[in-house]
Amino acid sequence: MIMYADRINSLPPYLFAAIDKAKAEIARKGVDVINLSIGDPDLPTPSHIVEAMKESIERPERHRYPSYEGLLSFRKAAATWYKKIMNVDLNPEDEVLTLIGSKEGIAHIPLAFLNPGDISLVPDPAYPVYNIGSILADGKPFKMPLLEENDFLPDLDAIPAGIAKKARLMFLNYPNNPTSAIASLKFFEEVVDFSNENEILVIHDNPYSEMAYDGYKAPSFLSVSGAKEVGIEMHSLSKTYNMTGWRIGFAVGNREILSGLGKVKTNVDSGAFEAVQEAGITALTGPQDCVREMNRIYKERRDVLLTGLNELGLHVKPPRATFYVWVRVKGKSFDFTRMLLEKAGIVATPGIGFGEYGEGYIRFALTQSVDRINEAVDRMRKLDI
Repeated sequence: MIMYADRINSLPPYLFAAIDKAKAEIARKGVDVINLSIGDPDLPTPSHIVEAMKESIERPERHRYPSYEGLLSFRKAAATWYKKIMNVDLNPEDEVLTLIGSKEGIAHIPLAFLNPGDISLVPDPAYPVYNIGSILADGKPFKMPLLEENDFLPDLDAIPAGIAKKARLMFLNYPNNPTSAIASLKFFEEVVDFSNENEILVIHDNPYSEMAYDGYKAPSFLSVSGAKEVGIEMHSLSKTYNMTGWRIGFAVGNREILSGLGKVKTNVDSGAFEAVQEAGITALTGPQDCVREMNRIYKERRDVLLTGLNELGLHVKPPRATFYVWVRVKGKSFDFTRMLLEKAGIVATPGIGFGEYGEGYIRFALTQSVDRINEAVDRMRKLDI
């Protein structure tokens, strides 16, 4: 009999794998499924990035083992981008680390800093990997509830003093998945103070910073005084440049934290494919009108969906960032999404899949055309929601 390790047995089913299975079952019945669940951009990777990849992949030297920390040219491009976009100064030599997508970095960081039984502070609801990465490192995740009455920000004062003193890591993510909430510089300043008081390392996951609307500009955690002394920030090219399948991102900030993450990576992976890094350089240093056009499209989709939801009595505050719409619904979130799938062929994500405090909400992703979103709204009009 094959026995899994306790850490594997303690993992919850991975949310999006379960959604894919349910979607496939409905599709096999011939239903025209409208997938508004997973945050995988339907828009193509900009052509100038694709062309850069084509050119790089023809170079034989790019097919050998890459450096563990990533091409210095890529890290310089990331540092330049951060200065231009975030007004944050970084030394590309030791304050930038190339990642095989930010998910990899998030999953590996607990291995560098959590001993068995150590506490990590994890938001709830949240991207599942903060919790999963902590469990795989034999850590103990402690939930920080993200409540609507607190604008989906964690209440740092509500964390018990004993827990705070034992915690080693805190995960944050703003603009937020799944709630679309945003954070102010004032909140980040409070996080730095809390971190210093309790000697907690801060890991800010920031892949949605460039998905912003209505004049909003998402700040970097590292732009706050003292943030670089206590934390790092992770960014991914997946959402900003529609490169989810390319698996390229980077972590920036505190050099000692990055060194710890780098030590894990040198032992478990061999670095990002250099041709992808060169394409990433083109993305970061090339024209950014593709990002602005992407945001225009997502804003149009957001407005169409919000109009429809409001007409249905599901009133939602317009999100100013990300490409998610977080909706309070009647009853249990899983039951609601199952009803949408079985009766209307619409795939949405149940809030409970993001954690205990996601119950009562569902998440729509703006990853379908305006026509398909209108079709989804038309189908929902025929339901009793």
